[in-house]
Amino acid sequence: MSSLPLAGIRVLDLSTVLAAPVTATFLGDFGAEVVKVEEPGRGDFTRGAAAGGRSPYWAQEARNKKSVTADLRTAAGQRLVRDLVPHFDVVITNYRPPTLQKWGLDPDALRALAPDTVLVYVTGYGLTGPYRDRGSFDRIASAFAGLTHVTGDPDRPPVRSGYSTIDYMAAYLGAFSVVTALYHRDTAGGGGQVIDLALYEAGFRASEDALTAHATTGRIRERLGNRNPLIVPASDFTTADGRRLSLHAGTDPLFRRLTALMGRPELADAPEYATRGARAAHAEPLYAVIAEWVAEHTADDLAERLNDAGVPASPLMSIADIAADPHYLERGSIVRVEDPEFGELPMPAPIPHLSETPGSIRTTGPALGEHTTEVYRELLGLTPADLAALHAGGVI
Repeated sequence: MSSLPLAGIRVLDLSTVLAAPVTATFLGDFGAEVVKVEEPGRGDFTRGAAAGGRSPYWAQEARNKKSVTADLRTAAGQRLVRDLVPHFDVVITNYRPPTLQKWGLDPDALRALAPDTVLVYVTGYGLTGPYRDRGSFDRIASAFAGLTHVTGDPDRPPVRSGYSTIDYMAAYLGAFSVVTALYHRDTAGGGGQVIDLALYEAGFRASEDALTAHATTGRIRERLGNRNPLIVPASDFTTADGRRLSLHAGTDPLFRRLTALMGRPELADAPEYATRGARAAHAEPLYAVIAEWVAEHTADDLAERLNDAGVPASPLMSIADIAADPHYLERGSIVRVEDPEFGELPMPAPIPHLSETPGSIRTTGPALGEHTTEVYRELLGLTPADLAALHAGGVI
């Protein structure tokens, strides 16, 4: 196996649910040594309902991590963590600013301890601004970022995305920011720095031209459902086997390919459909014709025929569809990892795919406190007597 590109980078994960710890997971996938600090006795939220347990979700998102325990609500636990910080290249946390201040984990305190460490704060609203002290989760960040407002059908209330989209988008940004800061430190002669990432900013950055359009025209982006009024045809349709299929033939060349496949090439030359603007003005009758044609075919067969004709299309995939899909499997988007509790467990592979230094999954999520003795002895030089006293006091 090629060497992992982040080997030698040590990451301290002082976070829970969800963007911040997944940031650490992404770094661990590419070789960083990640040490996660958890609450004694209970552990991270994603472990599941049982205190200290191991859910399949934990096995996936705590992969490539070590687990140590420290009660950050105690002065002794806070001292332990502060003692650890200078031994790490990166520290990632997502506690609210008032909590960080109370525990001595705020940027000023940690920079004084470790000026060469990259400090990542993934908080709901950032470290500055009038809302800095508020808490947040993916659902709240989606609402504040404007994403929920534009999601759903125009004649129904807005809906949240079915996945924790903003959490994972923020994790991508978090991992990118860490690598950027490490490059600055290790190749440009810089030191450590503070990365201040507000959870909502990931969703806001994905808002396309909503802000510039509002500034220049006053237009407010609203819910459009599955259609874009300026790109026609591009929508979802019901197939003969009751599934839904998404297709996009919104450019003139794509529309010609679609109409040829439908056996209706004359539609591409009809004045009401010949250009993108004309199709947008006559969308409803065109969509009716396409819907009738799609309803005569099964989803998988039609998706194959459309793609063979050069028209992008896909059935709407459930997770069951994805788990059995040959492209996911052959490309390696899904990997199967052996877990001591769950056996062979499928999970998303490390992404992106790097040709020379691909990521890997070396271990699944650890048992609670599995590495407490190892980390505290190796990094802090604590003796068995020290560890026993901390355990007796409920600190670890």
